[in-house]
Amino acid sequence: MGDCEGTLTLPLNSSHVHTLLLVTNRFHMLLHSTALCFMFYYRVCFLFQHPHTRESLLFPWLLVFASEIILSFIWILGRAFRWRPVSRSVFPERLPEDDKLPGVDVFICTADHTKEPTFEVMNTVISAMALDYPPEKLYVYLSDDGGSSVTLHATREAFKFSRLWIPFCTRYRIKTRCPKAFFSSSDDDDSDFVRSSVYMEDKTQIQEKYDAFKEKIESFRENMAISRDDPAINVKDHPPSIEVMQDNIIDEADNGKMPHLVYVSREKRPSHPHHFKAGALNVLLRVSAVMSNSPYILVLDCDMFCNDPSSARYAMCFHLDPKISSSLAFVQFPQKFYNVTKNDIYDSQLRSLFTLQWRGMNGLKGPVLSGTGFYIKRVSLCGNLTIKGTDLTQLKEYFGSSNEFIKSLMQNYTSDSVSGGNALLEETHLLASCKYEISTKWGQEVGFLYDSVVEDYLTGFILHCNGWTSVFCEPSRPQFLGSATTNLNDVLIQGTRWYSGLFENGVNKYCPLIYGPSMMPILQRLSLLNHLEEVLITGGTLHKWMNEQRIWMMKSITCHLYGCLDALLKKVGIREANFLPTNKVADDEQTQLFQMDKYDFRASSIFIAPMLAVITINICCFLGGVYRAVFVGDWDKMFVQFFIAGFIITVNYPIIEGFFKDKGRISVSLAIRVIISTMILLGCSKLICYVS
Repeated sequence: MGDCEGTLTLPLNSSHVHTLLLVTNRFHMLLHSTALCFMFYYRVCFLFQHPHTRESLLFPWLLVFASEIILSFIWILGRAFRWRPVSRSVFPERLPEDDKLPGVDVFICTADHTKEPTFEVMNTVISAMALDYPPEKLYVYLSDDGGSSVTLHATREAFKFSRLWIPFCTRYRIKTRCPKAFFSSSDDDDSDFVRSSVYMEDKTQIQEKYDAFKEKIESFRENMAISRDDPAINVKDHPPSIEVMQDNIIDEADNGKMPHLVYVSREKRPSHPHHFKAGALNVLLRVSAVMSNSPYILVLDCDMFCNDPSSARYAMCFHLDPKISSSLAFVQFPQKFYNVTKNDIYDSQLRSLFTLQWRGMNGLKGPVLSGTGFYIKRVSLCGNLTIKGTDLTQLKEYFGSSNEFIKSLMQNYTSDSVSGGNALLEETHLLASCKYEISTKWGQEVGFLYDSVVEDYLTGFILHCNGWTSVFCEPSRPQFLGSATTNLNDVLIQGTRWYSGLFENGVNKYCPLIYGPSMMPILQRLSLLNHLEEVLITGGTLHKWMNEQRIWMMKSITCHLYGCLDALLKKVGIREANFLPTNKVADDEQTQLFQMDKYDFRASSIFIAPMLAVITINICCFLGGVYRAVFVGDWDKMFVQFFIAGFIITVNYPIIEGFFKDKGRISVSLAIRVIISTMILLGCSKLICYVS
């Protein structure tokens, strides 16, 4: 009995502070801060001690000083990530028995079957259904914002195939439970049965079923008589549709135990705002509450499949830890991508974010939400009813008119299966209607928040402000793998949307520096907002560092600029908020260029024009610096101009290379117009300076 009690008291997780990195980071902060203090002292002294020089150089001096202040402020914000870097380990073998584990609802969102291939979405759905978790406690909900009959048909077929796929994975302890990833891999998933003739025979049979499953989806798509633009299936105007997947197949080997799969297409009308992904998630939050009401929710993007079946158990190692569970809102896993090339020319893996910043926030109150790959506690999104009271009228002001939904909030997890009865389905249609949220607190104080197109960041930030915490878990095997964007145009469109939302949060009432109670640590506030060293210590190379510098420069003059302008226009009411899903369908030429680490400059002119202008200006500055250094003798004065311009040209040489490429080249007519315009502006500015 003593040994049993000792086992029960063993921790489910542990944390490790990177002491050496912590000391190094803080020592670097001290040195850099000291240097900044001396620099500011020098600037201030100049303004008061050199009156004659000050009069002639005051304006440029103030510009330089303002730039130094801004850059110093940005540097200070980034230090919070390096104050206390922490890694965490889990011990899933110490979890309670399966019958004592809580239920998990999986939310998967898709919006456009033309940009998000249906077959890829179904692979994500099947991988979620195949998680290593008690099947009777696993519920998978697919939100189809397009109301596509193709997606609905594919969901039915995916459920049928999963009846064969899940027992196969369980029987042979398969780790890669996404069918596409499993069958496309050259490895045999490290299975113990790899040399078994029975295993190979079963694998062949299941692959034949998989090919037939794929063929059914593709054939249905090709044979659809109704096009996407047909008013009968208008993606912006359609009624709600909810269907519980079930068939008559009973597998006696596993007693018919299957995770539940529910297709949800919420109602959308042009006269009602739908709030993009946050609105879809809130509908799933309500529908799932009256169907399964699992206390924990996994949110996945439709292209982010489960690469390891253990993620739910890993997350429970934190959520079921009595020391932290009461305040823990969510467990965030990093985003990883299976199609990133060796040199990652578009910085798709977001190395700085997931290997440095989130690890640093792990030592504070935890990271904010990253949009996908997180297990969140339902009560953190719906609030504590003991605070709001039990008055039905007051609760309906918060949560809407559904008595069934409010009843679910007052109950603990129920183990009843999804019934799909008429009364229940009628209630779910009410919860998925576009009018349900009118005069309620949905999107304001309940559920995922609506005040930003980056609903993940804002929701996570507000949860932290309300006293919740989070943890970042990064196992050696990626728990989730997605498809990285493979062309420059989509990379910059995606970046513009992100920066627009983040800038929007910075200028509204939710600005991290001024919003929130005193319980939010100052370092946590700063981190909601030696790069070479960071890349190298996280397993990168000099080439990858150069690529990350390059894409950062490209985004700085495109995504950052347009994102800020977009946020400001929405702030003053000139522009409405929009959300364009990234195109996951790449043509063969785009894919070939991406795999060869070659840039595809067939992007929108609004993205290419600033890049051409900047490279033109720097080439002119470089040549001017060389001329003055050689023929005028101003080497000392021109060295900085010479070095900076040369560095920018060197880093961005692919833009110059883009003029001469056979594939993915820059438009010649656009290049000529931009270069001539830039040269004219440079000449005019030079003339103005000369006259003045």
